[in-house]
Amino acid sequence: MSARVWLIMPTYNEAVNLDAIVRAADAELERVVPGEHRILVVDDNSPDGTGEIADSLAAELGTVEVLHRQTKDGLGQAYLAGFARALAAGAQLLIEMDADFSHDPRYLGPLIGAAADADLVLGSRYVAGGGVRNWGLVRRLISRGGGLYARLILGVAVNDLTGGFKCIRREVLESIELERVRAEGYVFQIEVTYRAILAGFRVREVPIVFTDRTAGASKMSSRIALEAMLLVPRLRRIDRHRLAGRRQPPGPPPETG
Repeated sequence: MSARVWLIMPTYNEAVNLDAIVRAADAELERVVPGEHRILVVDDNSPDGTGEIADSLAAELGTVEVLHRQTKDGLGQAYLAGFARALAAGAQLLIEMDADFSHDPRYLGPLIGAAADADLVLGSRYVAGGGVRNWGLVRRLISRGGGLYARLILGVAVNDLTGGFKCIRREVLESIELERVRAEGYVFQIEVTYRAILAGFRVREVPIVFTDRTAGASKMSSRIALEAMLLVPRLRRIDRHRLAGRRQPPGPPPETG
C-alpha cells in the first residue's frame, strides 16, 4: 500500500538535529497514521554531512526517503521538488516541517486531524493557544509586523501567513499552479496559502508553539525577513480568476489512529 501521508523536510547543514527530529517525527506519525506515512528529507548538498545522515536513516527506517539536490537554490525550490516526488508516489496529504525542532512533532496529530474538514491546515503561532519561545523583541516584532503587512496587502483573514508548518491536501497542490510559484522563504509560504485561498480551498489554523532552535545555525535574519516582505505586493498579480476555476473536489478525509 502506498503511503497517504508524506512529511517533506528540507535540510541544509542540519547534521546536529536531523537524526533526532526524523526519529521523533517518525514515531509520532506511526502513532497517528500507523503504516501510512513517509518522511522525505530533501537535502541541498549540505557540506556538514546532513545528506549522509539522511541516507543512514533511510537505510535503517523503512519510512524514510532522501532526495539529494546538487545545489542550494532556496527553500521554495526544495519544497517544490519534495512535493513532486510525494505526489508522484500517491501522497494524499503532504506536511511541511522544519528540521531544527522549531516545529514540535507533537503537533503532527492535530495538523492531520484538522485536515478532516480543511484543505490546508496551518500550524499557527498567532491564534489562541499558539505562541513563540526564545525569540527576542526585534524578531517578534518583525514576524508579527510582517504577517500583518501581508494580510493587509493581500486582503486575507489568516493570522499566520509566514509559518512553515503546514498540512496540505494533494488537491490543493494540483490546483494552485505550482509550476508558476517562484517565491522563496517567507514569501513562498505566503504564496502557497494565498493561492489556496484564491482557488477557494478551506484553510484552517491550529495553534502551535514555535520554539527557536537550540542547536545549529539559523538560516533566517532580520534583513532576509524584511527583504522578503518587499516581494509580497507582487503576489497580487496572480490571476485569481484562473485559479478559481482550477479547484478540484477533495478526496476522502485522512484516517487517524
